[in-house]
Amino acid sequence: MKLYVAVCRMLLGASLLVSANVHGGEGGEGFDWLKVVIFAEHQTDYSGVFVYQYDNHVETSRITHVVDGDGENERLESLDGPKREIVRHHGRVLGHHGEELPQVESPQGIGKFPSLLPEQLAALSANYQAKLLGTERIAGYDAQAILFQPRDGLRYTHKIWVHTDSGLLLKAAVLGSKNQLVEQYAFTQLQIGGKIDRSWVRQGVVAGFHGRDFHKQHDTARRGSPTNSGWVADALPAGFAKTMEIQRPMHGNHAPVIQMVYSDGLSAISIFIESDDGDEDDVEGLSSRGAMNLYHKVVGKHLFTVVGEVPPHTVMRVLDSIRHNGQ
Repeated sequence: MKLYVAVCRMLLGASLLVSANVHGGEGGEGFDWLKVVIFAEHQTDYSGVFVYQYDNHVETSRITHVVDGDGENERLESLDGPKREIVRHHGRVLGHHGEELPQVESPQGIGKFPSLLPEQLAALSANYQAKLLGTERIAGYDAQAILFQPRDGLRYTHKIWVHTDSGLLLKAAVLGSKNQLVEQYAFTQLQIGGKIDRSWVRQGVVAGFHGRDFHKQHDTARRGSPTNSGWVADALPAGFAKTMEIQRPMHGNHAPVIQMVYSDGLSAISIFIESDDGDEDDVEGLSSRGAMNLYHKVVGKHLFTVVGEVPPHTVMRVLDSIRHNGQ
């Protein structure tokens, strides 16, 4: 995944925490499958090749995930273009580019099979209808297909395929209003369990990456302090609840930027508010890549930016509803 989505997903605060409670309700079995996916993603040893597809663009990556007594280890390698690699080791993130020394880059920089870690699992049934679609074969494995259709026109439809034995997510697609494919991740080769090479865990940390810890640098780059800025957005789709509001430094800005993150459980929207510094780039504009849409606009003395895994008209609607409530 190239820089655009890497930055966008980082800005969204890509890792959403999990609520322990799940409603049965309409399509309850579909929502229950999400609990299985969440557990399997972190507890299963696997290695495989997956493709990320949007429009006519396809990117291929290899991912290996193993668990030991101290936690998770993950290796992500791009298979298209220049060699790029990310290793996650017991909470540390290390980056590598070709044969050079490690360099700072987003952990999402070469793409990652999507993590379905909804924060408001219990509230999903209020905004999505879940439907079991039967089983299909994905990368040689039987998978349960599940469709999550929004109850309004302000968010995308999500379709996932879950391995019926391990619960591992094998394929994930985002669909538009006419069921057209917006983006898709799918394993094409996959080994679940068994003898998976673990030699890279030690080599990646000590030899290949010279022990340089990117995670601390990344945390420093994205750190922020909680705040209550008084900014609100009146036109967020129903079910989107604020998960975070911080004041944070951002590259290229002299003054801190306000960031507010909202989630409905399957998708996230992030709002950024900063002072307008008169740069040529600070003009109204909409850009898209797959399911990620970004809209920014100068309003008065401020530059508003909204980025989210929702349709373009939704990010535009949210931005136009931003106001300060005087707090």
